[in-house]
Amino acid sequence: MAEQKKTNEALNVEETLTQTEAFLMKNKKAIIGAVVALVLIVAGVVMYKNLYAEPREEKAQAALFKGEQYFEANAFELALNGDSVGYAGFLKVADEYSGTKAANLAKAYAGICLAQLGKNEEAIKALDSFSGDDQMVAPALKGAMGNCYARLNKLDKAASLLLKAANEADNNTLSPIFLQQAGEILMQQGKYDEAIKAFTTIKEKYFRSFQSMSVDKYIEQAKLLKK
Repeated sequence: MAEQKKTNEALNVEETLTQTEAFLMKNKKAIIGAVVALVLIVAGVVMYKNLYAEPREEKAQAALFKGEQYFEANAFELALNGDSVGYAGFLKVADEYSGTKAANLAKAYAGICLAQLGKNEEAIKALDSFSGDDQMVAPALKGAMGNCYARLNKLDKAASLLLKAANEADNNTLSPIFLQQAGEILMQQGKYDEAIKAFTTIKEKYFRSFQSMSVDKYIEQAKLLKK
């Protein structure tokens, strides 16, 4: 019985192998085509990364370098639009190297430059086009947009963005700055309870910040104006 069982198992395996071979022979072209396609896709991705994406990112980073130097020197016009000796400007870097990390950063730089030059509507557009969720950069740019809206006298939008920026940053560096700015705008609008809430958040949550040292006077001022 055991011998017969082994024989049957061997026949089943042989039959399975025969069926597999038949399937492979019948679909050989399709299988080879699928394998070749997969190889080409993988090779294409590798080539794109090595021969196009990475060199392009490096060029974009190099193009950004001089602009960062101008930016740090507060030469916002040169940083934004370039100079006459080879630097193209943040706006062109963002356009010519679209899709790179450097181009995305160039949008942020361009937005801040435009804000510094008093071009608030253009600044908002540039800042809003930045893509990222870094806990320092993204809230900082949102706060910058809030300040642009404030200069355009769009106070509701300004206060809303500043409060969102403070909440997203949630740190002692940025949050107290944006909360104080939002509070001052809310006071200007006569929204004293909301202003008191913003100032009190600085006092209670960000008590290690520089702004917390003088926030009591803002709270008292808002309370007096509320009466």
